[in-house]
Amino acid sequence: MQQHAVTPGGRLLLDGEAIGRTLSRIAHEIIERNDDLGAVALVGIHTRGVPLSQRLRRLIEERAGIELELGQLDITFHRDDVHVREGNAPRRRQPVVRDTKLDFELEGRTVILVDDVLYTGRTIRAAIDALLEYGRPARVQLAVLADRGHRELPIRPDYVGKNLPTAREERVQVQLVEIDEVDQVLLLGESEERT
Repeated sequence: MQQHAVTPGGRLLLDGEAIGRTLSRIAHEIIERNDDLGAVALVGIHTRGVPLSQRLRRLIEERAGIELELGQLDITFHRDDVHVREGNAPRRRQPVVRDTKLDFELEGRTVILVDDVLYTGRTIRAAIDALLEYGRPARVQLAVLADRGHRELPIRPDYVGKNLPTAREERVQVQLVEIDEVDQVLLLGESEERT
């Protein structure tokens, strides 16, 4: 792969092969840092955190022989940018509500939240709020494919695929085969809502 190749959709930061290597490294780090893998659960944050958590689960099972519990989390009603304005239309496009599936007990577990891009930290704050409505895990860790900086809340990931220094007016777009029919991470010049 030619690093930082320019495509019609933006500058290519990671191709499918690089994403695969990155997830493999994160899986190894999860195995190394968690002595009791049987008490670990992966919870993907909708939308792209869900397929990333599924891939990490497969990689961990291949390497450690243990199938981790797997869940998915919708954070829509915990976001601080979703507003109902006295019957008026919202000022910006509102997120789609998706299913939360946590078919296991959270108590006593290490729950690893999985997301595609960490930016301001507000999505992760919402995810922690949503998760705690279902129980109280022993620990919550965070795994992200890309950390682009610009934090507005004191949140730091435990597992980072790639640190991608960006300007605020740029946007990191993760595309995954399961949703977008291609694996790649692009840097776009347009503005992004803070999540």
